[in-house]
Amino acid sequence: MAFAISSLEQGLVFGIMALGVYISFKIINFADLTVDGSFPLGAAVTAKLILSGVSPIIAIIVAIISGGIAGAVTGFLNTKLKITELLAGILTMTALYSVNLRIMGKSNLPLLGQRTIFDYFNFLNNYKYLVSFALVVVIVIVIINIFLQTGAGFALRATGDNQQMVRSIGINTNTTIILGLIIANALVALSGSLVAQYQGFADVGMGIGTIVAGLASVIIGEALLRDKNILWSIISAILGSIIYRGAISIALTIGFNPTDLKLLTAVLVVIALSLPGLKKIVLNNK
Repeated sequence: MAFAISSLEQGLVFGIMALGVYISFKIINFADLTVDGSFPLGAAVTAKLILSGVSPIIAIIVAIISGGIAGAVTGFLNTKLKITELLAGILTMTALYSVNLRIMGKSNLPLLGQRTIFDYFNFLNNYKYLVSFALVVVIVIVIINIFLQTGAGFALRATGDNQQMVRSIGINTNTTIILGLIIANALVALSGSLVAQYQGFADVGMGIGTIVAGLASVIIGEALLRDKNILWSIISAILGSIIYRGAISIALTIGFNPTDLKLLTAVLVVIALSLPGLKKIVLNNK
């Protein structure tokens, strides 16, 4: 039971990050590598503010804004300075490593004994993490779903589908791309903020491999909930994260070496990418 709850907790909190990756890679069709920097940025800002005596709620809000700014920088580099998507993301991610070190003052900031957002849920005892993560995920899903149904949301989705068509009707795609990256990295930073409080520390290296885990979650979720509406697509990213974290936890439980987790992640992504093709082969042979 404890194993299932722990996997579910991790799946939900990292699912917020996966949702950010979904918005950048799927909604606006932008290969954004800023994620590996904006995730620890959210953690660094939160840890520094909490250790300075700031309320955890305010720390989370500032972390979200910080992530949004990181996304805006990547968007600016791409749309205004005409730097390619991949390079713009890499440049921002690289710069954020130094920024995060500057914020924290050292490579690791422990939060042991500090007040965190989870202290507001202490009355739930062992379920405080699960309930608080589920609550945040539901709020995020509702907000993102409502936003994507608005005019700005439709413009965002159309930008990912056909930029020429969007420009032909008078919408500035540079603005929609920057907006999409702000939202995506704000969500990633929110995830980093909650993970830092959940794990009890912020580390400058905690963002390594975040983009791969996020993509794996999105791909796994899409393979399971394909051809659905936008709400199901959002939920699929969260579901993919839960399955991904569950698979990682099972692998560790049955004796996999932690150093093999990157290999396991690659295998999971290959399996998820192969599922649609395998389905067609099976259906054609019936």
